[in-house]
Amino acid sequence: MTTAMRVPPSERSREWGRVPEELSARVPAEQRGPGLDRDSVRLLVSRGTEVSHHEFVELPRQLKAGDLLVVNTSATLAAAVDARIGHARVVVHFSTRGDDGRWAVELRDPDGRGTTRARAGGPAGTEVRLAGDVRLVLEEPLAPRSPRLWWARVSDGDVLGLLRRHGRPIRYSYTDKDQPLSVYQTVFALPSADGAGSAEMPSAARPFTARMVAELVSRGVQFAPITLHTGVASAEAHEPPYPERYGVPEASARLINAAKAGGGRIIAVGTTAVRAVESATGPDGVVRAATGWTDLVVTPERGVRVVDGLLTGLHEPEASHLLMLEAIAGGAAIDRSYDEALRGLYLWHEFGDVHLILPSEAPHSEHCSSNCW
Repeated sequence: MTTAMRVPPSERSREWGRVPEELSARVPAEQRGPGLDRDSVRLLVSRGTEVSHHEFVELPRQLKAGDLLVVNTSATLAAAVDARIGHARVVVHFSTRGDDGRWAVELRDPDGRGTTRARAGGPAGTEVRLAGDVRLVLEEPLAPRSPRLWWARVSDGDVLGLLRRHGRPIRYSYTDKDQPLSVYQTVFALPSADGAGSAEMPSAARPFTARMVAELVSRGVQFAPITLHTGVASAEAHEPPYPERYGVPEASARLINAAKAGGGRIIAVGTTAVRAVESATGPDGVVRAATGWTDLVVTPERGVRVVDGLLTGLHEPEASHLLMLEAIAGGAAIDRSYDEALRGLYLWHEFGDVHLILPSEAPHSEHCSSNCW
């Protein structure tokens, strides 16, 4: 496993600026009123710099027979656990299990409102006491010059059992209350054989329902499952993603290659799906079965090799994910769509509205950018 490359901030300033606090989605869509379901969110659709406004239930009409959706099957873990350092209360966010049995963790301070605030990590040797007399000892930062996440050794090797018994889903201060773990599972989530999963929900897929999946299949849209177990993002840090475990099965690789060859569009559901499938794609544009760790960071300079479009949530102006969006659609298209999202009062974060980025309808030669061949 290697350390994720560092990406400098985008050189273009974000003219759309700060996201107003009132645009944070504080509860899931289905809790906002009677008769609502997960799919009761809005859908912003951009094709190049052309933007249109829809409801998420209209997604099937925005896609075509032969299109293929790449979906992440990683289940969300109850990755937040109360703990103590001496007499001080802390919350441990378990991020990623390493090959050597250690865990990457983030320590946070309770804020008195049921959520947490960031705190400095370390120093090495810090002992953290968890439930059941479990001890956690910080050993070294996950990455140079980054004190947020640390590799830690846990006295009880059954961390996943600890999370099942004492954990709760990670949440941040923009949400109103704790939610059951089921709220953080997508319709595509599957338990993995070793119990591994994501520290934070791969949230772009959250609005999908079984009814929506059935309609898409009936319209000729295909699905290719991949797995990428997300680490702790942290709401304040806006860092490029760290190395994460992923897997692209042979059957999914074949589906993606066949859809591409047949003229279908490859649309990733979430930035995690982009990271996984692009990690399994060679310079020749062919997707091959792959498993392991990925430290790929998709930027406009690197471009994308197989992904044509993306369904994703709305990201803060400092978020590193915006570099991926620019790699797919171009900077002008992203700025235009975010101007429209702010003007239209779309909701941000994991319970919020979603953005569908599709290729421009213009001829290929007129909109070719860094992702062309």
